[in-house]
Amino acid sequence: MNDKRKIIAIFIIVAIVAALAAVATFFVIKSAKKEARGSSQMTETATEDSSDKEDPQHTGGNAGSMSATSDDGASADETQILSASSVAENSKLTFGIDVSKYQGTIKWDKVAAGGIDFAMIRVGYRTQKTGEMCVDTNARYNMQEAQKNGIKVGVYFFSSAVNETEAIEEADWVADYISKYQITYPVAFDCEGFTDSASRQYGMSSEARTKVAEAFLQEIYKKGYTPMFYAAMNELLENSQWDTKALESSYKIWVSQYPDTAYPETPQSSYEGTHAMWQYTNKGKVSGIDKPVDLNVAYFGFDETESAKNGDAADNATADPEANMKFSDVNETVTAKESVNLRDIPSQGNDSTIKVTLNNGDTATRTGVSDSGWSRVEYNGQTYYAISSYLTTDMNYVVPGQDGSGSGDGLKTKFKECNDTVTAKIEVNLRALPSVTNPDATVIATIKNGETVTRTGINEEFGWSRVEYNGQTLYCVTSYLSVQ
Repeated sequence: MNDKRKIIAIFIIVAIVAALAAVATFFVIKSAKKEARGSSQMTETATEDSSDKEDPQHTGGNAGSMSATSDDGASADETQILSASSVAENSKLTFGIDVSKYQGTIKWDKVAAGGIDFAMIRVGYRTQKTGEMCVDTNARYNMQEAQKNGIKVGVYFFSSAVNETEAIEEADWVADYISKYQITYPVAFDCEGFTDSASRQYGMSSEARTKVAEAFLQEIYKKGYTPMFYAAMNELLENSQWDTKALESSYKIWVSQYPDTAYPETPQSSYEGTHAMWQYTNKGKVSGIDKPVDLNVAYFGFDETESAKNGDAADNATADPEANMKFSDVNETVTAKESVNLRDIPSQGNDSTIKVTLNNGDTATRTGVSDSGWSRVEYNGQTYYAISSYLTTDMNYVVPGQDGSGSGDGLKTKFKECNDTVTAKIEVNLRALPSVTNPDATVIATIKNGETVTRTGINEEFGWSRVEYNGQTLYCVTSYLSVQ
C-alpha cells in the first residue's frame, strides 16, 4: 500500500513538473517572438516615401515626414550595437546637417524653421601634422543655439590619434566639453587624411587605426554617450582602410557617399554595408547657412531629448567672428586714411553692423591683420573690424585732396589701367562708387567665388578695383578678389 502511494505521488510530481515546463516554454517562445519583432523594427533603411512633398533637399528645408520600411537598405542586429541613450530610439527617418566653424555664423532659428531634425556639430580636432588638440571655436555657440531652437544635437571629433592613449585622451576631452549640453544623437569619431605623407598617421596599418577608433568609441560609451564611426564608403569597402566588420558589429556607422544625383532622387546609398546614417552631399543649401553644408539622412530618431550629463548651466556662448579667417597678431596704433567703418564682424554683408566710423586723426589699436583684407582693432574699449586698406600707421598721413592729389571720396579716385579676369575669394559687393562711406556708393550686385568679371583698373592706395559687370562699370575691394 505504501509503495502504491509512493508511485502515485511520483506520477503527480512528474505531471506538475511537465506542466511547469510547458508553461515556461510557452513564455520563452513568446518572448523570443517579441524580441524578433523589436529587432525588425530597428532595421535601418533608406527607402523614399513618395507621399512626402516637402523633403528638405527639395524645398530648402521645409518640414516633411519620411517613413522607413524594411524592404531596402542596410540592416543590422541593433541588440549588438552600443547605445548609451536614456531616451527611446525609434526607426523614423530623420534629416540633419553636420557643421563646423567653416559654416560661419549659423542662424539656427532659420535652420529649425527649415525642418532640420538634427545637427552633428564638430567640437574639436587634433591637427594632422603636430598632433595639437584644438577646439572648434563655434562649437559651444552651435550646440547652444541648435538646442535652443529645438534641433537635436550630436557631435563629432576629428582625430589624428596615433595610439589608443591619445584616442582615450580625445574622448575624455570631448565628453567633458559637451557635458553641459543635451546630446541626443551620437558622438562620432572622424579620421581622414591618413594616406597623406604629411599626416602623423601616415603608415599606420588599418588594424592599428581601427584599434585607435575603438579606444575612442569605447571611452565615449563609458562616459554615457552613444558612439558612432564616420568614414567614406571606399574606406569601408572590403576592409580597405578599416576593420569594417569589427566596427559595424559594435558601433553605429555613419557613411559618406555622394551620388551623382543627390537624395531623394537617389533614395539610398550604394554602400551595402551596415550603416545608421548617410552623408549624401557636401554641397547642401540650408536656410540660415550662407555656405555649402553637408546633408545627412539618419535611419533612426528620437521623440524626446537627452538631458545634459552635467546639471550646471553652460556659459552663454557667442559666435566667433574670426572663425573663417586667419589673423596675425600685431600691436600698433592706426588711423583712418580718410574715414572707415568699424563693424562688429569682419564682413560687409547684411550680417554685419556698422558700430562707429573712425576718421583721419582718430586713433585705434590694431591687434590683428587677416590675409583676407581685414584688421581687428580696439577702439573705446570695444573690439571692431575694419578694411585694412583704409587704415594707416602713419599718423602724419594727409587725406588725398587736401594736397590736390585727388579726394579719394569715390569720385576722384585714380586707377591704374589693367585687363584681367577676377573672381571673388568668397563673395564681394560691387558698388556704384569706390567707397563704403559715400551714400551714393550703393551695392549694385554681389558676386561669389566662381563668378568672373573683367577688371579694368586698380587703385593701390585705397585698395579698390574697377570692374565691368553686365555692361556696367562697378567697384569692389581688391583684397576680396583673386585673379583667374
